[in-house]
Amino acid sequence: MVVLVAVAACSSGVGAEPDPSAAAPTASSRSAGGTSAAPPMTSPTPGTAQTVSSSPSPHQVELPRGGREVFPRYRLVGYAGLTGASTLGRLGTGPLDQRVAELEKRAPAYRAGRDILPVLEVIATIVQGSPGRDGTYRVRINDYQIKIYLRAARRHRALLLLNIQPGRSEFLPEVKAYRKWLTEPDVGIALDPEWAMDPGQVPGRAYGHSTGTELDGVAAYLSDLVQAHHLPEKVLVYHQVARSVVRRESGLRPHPGVAVVKSVDGLGPPGPKVTTYRVVNRTTPKFVHAGFKLFFTEDRRNHGRLMSPREVLALHPRPEYVMYE
Repeated sequence: MVVLVAVAACSSGVGAEPDPSAAAPTASSRSAGGTSAAPPMTSPTPGTAQTVSSSPSPHQVELPRGGREVFPRYRLVGYAGLTGASTLGRLGTGPLDQRVAELEKRAPAYRAGRDILPVLEVIATIVQGSPGRDGTYRVRINDYQIKIYLRAARRHRALLLLNIQPGRSEFLPEVKAYRKWLTEPDVGIALDPEWAMDPGQVPGRAYGHSTGTELDGVAAYLSDLVQAHHLPEKVLVYHQVARSVVRRESGLRPHPGVAVVKSVDGLGPPGPKVTTYRVVNRTTPKFVHAGFKLFFTEDRRNHGRLMSPREVLALHPRPEYVMYE
């Protein structure tokens, strides 16, 4: 993919509600506009990815590090991004296996009485600044690319989450496009509602949004897959940068076999990030688990700094998924 312009995650002020009618800023690691071609992947380490089967062995009917339920046994710690696209997150900076090894070194600081389950949150459906042939303002990575990530996740006994930035498409059709991967026991979904555009909206010029009912449709679909294929729990993450990005959240209901996480994605130094976390979590359904995102670049701008694991674990509610972008 030729990256033409990076699109911002939020407007000025981390704790502020974005104005849907306002033009969004045009510089951030959250997403990118570009052509409708899928982005290139760097080659996997010779002699590794090609020799690891993408099909699970029989014991992988459990989660990668054992068991069939995610919580309360595990705390998830992840890196987000896309290999070869450094503006889209930490996974895009350098060789994939090096990034996953780095994640494994960073994650133990978040144990706090739990086992760690690493996560690779790969941006699989990528919002675009141009409509493309189908007018959806999004492009998907291909099966070959997903297979590389799944093999890397399995080498490190990690979960793979496919992140969806739907543009003018919708979440459920995008999720269904990855059905063959979602029947695997170690693949889940992450949704980015701020990139869900209404008709006539263009990514980067307006903030998107979703509803609890739309998220519930995805959760129900995953639950059906879990039951039909006798899979361990699926992780479903939805990212939220401000309260207005997910509307009528009460429409989201619990579903068997699906562990739902809300990741609060406030940008900036610790003070505003914590404020955003508290504000956005006021509407979180009781069955939804807490998540928190840290940005290597954006959080350090304007004399800011990255919050420490101790600070993150001191948040209320305590995050059960900590993700770095």
